[in-house]
Amino acid sequence: MSTTRRHFLRLTGGITAAGTIPIVTLRPLEATPTMLNTAIRDVVGEAQVHTGRVKLDIPPLVENGNTVPITVSVASPMTATDYVKSIHVFNEKNPQPNIGNFHLGPSSGRARVSTRIRLADTQKVVAIARLSDDTFWQVAADVVVTLAACTEEMN
Repeated sequence: MSTTRRHFLRLTGGITAAGTIPIVTLRPLEATPTMLNTAIRDVVGEAQVHTGRVKLDIPPLVENGNTVPITVSVASPMTATDYVKSIHVFNEKNPQPNIGNFHLGPSSGRARVSTRIRLADTQKVVAIARLSDDTFWQVAADVVVTLAACTEEMN
């Protein structure tokens, strides 16, 4: 069987197009409180999480959930023997409940991280710090979002 150039291009073009079809995985558009608790347990395990020592600076009301400023700071001397190992930020209703993980050490200077996040809707934001003695400390804040982010339109 003789293959013409046109037949070859048609065949390879079809293979290429088939190779670019995206694989769709289904995930919920909104996290649930159970997903939030699971994400937190993935970080802290069975350890007890204490309240205090962590400060979460986030606006209580935001007009646009696409870019929400957030600062997490932890009361720690940041010495070689007493420092913050990591800071973890979680949310209640975004498609992914774990917003970010920040790893620190005694040479970090201050136990403070700042960034901007996206929030899908009005929800609770939780910050958890892991200290060098392997204790966990947390703070939570409720944020009202008037224009949601992280939403996916389904047509």
